[in-house]
Amino acid sequence: MKIPLLTLLGLLVLVACASAQITVEVVIDQEQFLRDESLPVKVRVTNRSGKTLSFGKDNQWLDFVVQDGRGQPVARSGEVPVTGEFNLEAGQVATRKADLMPYFDLAQPGRYQVTATVRIKEWNAEAVSKAKHFEIVRGTRLWEEEFGVPLGGGAPDMRKYSLQQANYQKQLKLYARLTDAAETKVIGVLALGPLVSFSHPEAQLDKEGNLYVLFQIGARSFTYMKVNCDGMTLVRQTHDYSSTRPVLRRDDSGKIVVAGGQRRLSMADIPPTPLTNFLGTLPPVEEDIPQPKPVTKK
Repeated sequence: MKIPLLTLLGLLVLVACASAQITVEVVIDQEQFLRDESLPVKVRVTNRSGKTLSFGKDNQWLDFVVQDGRGQPVARSGEVPVTGEFNLEAGQVATRKADLMPYFDLAQPGRYQVTATVRIKEWNAEAVSKAKHFEIVRGTRLWEEEFGVPLGGGAPDMRKYSLQQANYQKQLKLYARLTDAAETKVIGVLALGPLVSFSHPEAQLDKEGNLYVLFQIGARSFTYMKVNCDGMTLVRQTHDYSSTRPVLRRDDSGKIVVAGGQRRLSMADIPPTPLTNFLGTLPPVEEDIPQPKPVTKK
């Protein structure tokens, strides 16, 4: 019995030393998320050991554990990719990012917590973060529509857009959800922005399967967005109520446009508005811009 006890004591000493010399912190920029929405976390690792340490040679150096409100581990649907070798010098802090949503079963609304464990191979020890809490909230569906994406000469790939609203810190927020027609595969969930309680979002689709949304964010302000059939944001603009209220309309050519109201240039515009436009030159031309493809969750 003495050998196992000594071994256990040795391991406890190593863990205590690692915790003192290497600190790990999980940072989440918001507290609430809609089901299947991207759940980005940042892990900050601080090296106070006095020596340079190496991490990221494999997918085992960093691990996450997610627990539900009862403290039960949440089932995994895959390993969070964290590879990418780097050296962390003494006194330095490194931050690594990951999206947890595709790799854990977070389908049920409720309160959860996540901890991160960093393994230090040189010491055969681990450093564990404090638990960080977050909440998965249930959204209310406002609108939905199926559409087809052509696939060569075969049958089209049927997909579905839906608009959902959810309360986030006592404020309504509007989301666009993109799935297959049966809603068994989530292609993407986008947080479109805040929503006033009396707003009735407008949504239309064009023949290419692009989604156009216009929704009210303030007493006289509206957000206009265009999202493509892969869940990528192509256009984001701000329009204000002037002598008329902005609305979605089809022009004579069949193109969906914002009619009425007045466009207000913003640094948050997509595509980005050139600085010269803020000085009174010609308005920006709407164009599609490439963005990283969202992670598909099966």
